[in-house]
Amino acid sequence: MIGHKRIPSREGGVEIVVEELASRLAADGHQVEAYNRYGHHVSDKKYDEDYGRKGREFYKGVRIRIIPTFENSKLNAIVYSFFATIRALFGGFDIIHYHAEGPCAMLWIAKLFGKKTVVTVHGLDWQRAKWGNFASRVIKFGEKMAADYADEVIVLSENVQKYFLDTYGRKAVYIPNGINKPEAVQCSLIKEKYGLEKDGYILFVARLVPEKGIHYLLKAFRKIRTDKKLVIAGGSSHAVEYMEKIRAMAAKDKRVLMTGFVQGQMLEELYSNAYLFVLPSDVEGMALS
Repeated sequence: MIGHKRIPSREGGVEIVVEELASRLAADGHQVEAYNRYGHHVSDKKYDEDYGRKGREFYKGVRIRIIPTFENSKLNAIVYSFFATIRALFGGFDIIHYHAEGPCAMLWIAKLFGKKTVVTVHGLDWQRAKWGNFASRVIKFGEKMAADYADEVIVLSENVQKYFLDTYGRKAVYIPNGINKPEAVQCSLIKEKYGLEKDGYILFVARLVPEKGIHYLLKAFRKIRTDKKLVIAGGSSHAVEYMEKIRAMAAKDKRVLMTGFVQGQMLEELYSNAYLFVLPSDVEGMALS
């Protein structure tokens, strides 16, 4: 598995999909390795799990390896995917599975050595506002490598399936994301920490990056007359300036609560007790939220 930031992690939908897919394959008896990127959790290093280091090489039967790359750079993904691909060439694997378009920029190397490759396109990442011109071009190149050379391309939505057919003449396999069936839980941690009650708040959960549209949400919420709170749960991801902008906008409305990154019981409680869930994204593949 190449392309995620790290597992276990809820830093994004890619990480959740990779964890579920890899661990389920391992449980079925397959040898699976997941190549985590060197660095810390995008929200804070306190969320690091440190799998892949001595004594913690395996997670749910999946061998975790840490691949070196730049920690804070828009070259992060391409450098990581180069070294991950080189490492995978000598692992004796039947299939190399790339996740997301950027890492696919190195897929041609795997094909040069005759390796079978599968690509899961989680969205048209070059459309995301956080990337500059160079990064967008690299991502678009990765997209083309996937379309031209991957043995199979998996997409999460029918519109992306149509996009690959119209743009590259490539037939992609449509497999929507699955989820584990959630169970409703009562307010406990969120009541104690934030004073939140059932149906007393509107919920947004995602990375705080421009394409998620939090700025639209804050502008709209200010125009609504309601006693309900707006809870914005999530951490930043290579978008420091945008994060600062959102914090400044949120500070103007006392009804807005920014929790930062959340997971586990806290996240389950937030989902279970929200009056309304909103996700005003400009770009989505297939949101797991």
